[in-house]
Amino acid sequence: MITLSVNGRDHQIDADPATPLLYVLRDDLHLNAAKFGCGLGQCGSCMVLADGLPVVSCVTPVVALEGRRIRTVEGLGGADDPGPVQRAFIDEQAAQCGYCIPGFIISAQALLERTPSPSDAEIRTALKPNLCRCGTHIRILRAVRRAADAMRTSVAANPGGEGGQ
Repeated sequence: MITLSVNGRDHQIDADPATPLLYVLRDDLHLNAAKFGCGLGQCGSCMVLADGLPVVSCVTPVVALEGRRIRTVEGLGGADDPGPVQRAFIDEQAAQCGYCIPGFIISAQALLERTPSPSDAEIRTALKPNLCRCGTHIRILRAVRRAADAMRTSVAANPGGEGGQ
């Protein structure tokens, strides 16, 4: 048995330790935001956060993440109460087909948690591992800037509390 902490909850997983995290998330935990894209860790559609860092879950063995805090897009907010990054992507209509968007949201979340006021160059660097074939890159960049503004405003309005997710 492998214990995984996903979106704030511990889960006992009975899986081969070499099983990619993506399969456990989708098949065992029924968390379907992370997508199977290339299966080689090159497109970013399967990205999740592990201890605040983006990780491609299609090539990361589940055992490598035991004891780490994993967050998926579902852990950032939901349809009724999206997190700031999710809200910004919705407001900027950053998704066309939507397949790559979970990976972009995860990459943006990781960036904004460590760099609240990123430059355009920092945003582009953080998003570089993610591929979008539909060409919504300009809207994605606007969404990340909007999320950064919203998260900074939230922190400024609530200096002692938590800003963002």
